[in-house]
Amino acid sequence: MKAAVKKLVTPLVSGAFIISAVTGLLLFFDVEIGLVEPAHKWLSWVLLSGILLHLVLHWKQFTGYLSSKPATAVIGTGMIVAMLAVYPGFGEKENEEGKEQLGRMSAHALTSASLETMAIVTKSSPENLVDQLGRTGIIVKDPSSTIMEIAKQNGKNEKELLAALLDNAGATGKGEGERD
Repeated sequence: MKAAVKKLVTPLVSGAFIISAVTGLLLFFDVEIGLVEPAHKWLSWVLLSGILLHLVLHWKQFTGYLSSKPATAVIGTGMIVAMLAVYPGFGEKENEEGKEQLGRMSAHALTSASLETMAIVTKSSPENLVDQLGRTGIIVKDPSSTIMEIAKQNGKNEKELLAALLDNAGATGKGEGERD
């Protein structure tokens, strides 16, 4: 049994590493096509499982590496980098992370707003927004409903609904109800 597992563990780790490396590089260059992101996230568990199994099966050899100063330095450096990577004080500051967080907070605030409030934001009227949504098959029962509620009632994604409302307002540079 142990011999059969040993024959499979290296190919398992190798295959999982290839997937992780390719999808990781694509994510690094912001290429998020197909199943790149979910494959990278979920198949990392396969890589981790294979590595842990490999360590268990080769524990004696692994502990032998720890008697070598260069090997101990490489393993220790890897552990330090991993700890620093998850430490919140390091990493990208306001430049990227702040913008992304601001965008999420803004989207949440707008999806929590009523259609009447969205009319003010888009410089339109609630009636125009109800008509606009109606043309896309979205039924609005009450303009005081939030974007989230309207999306839920229509089985739609609230961010897509928000994007549709904002795209239409931005297409002409002004909302439907705005006058020159």
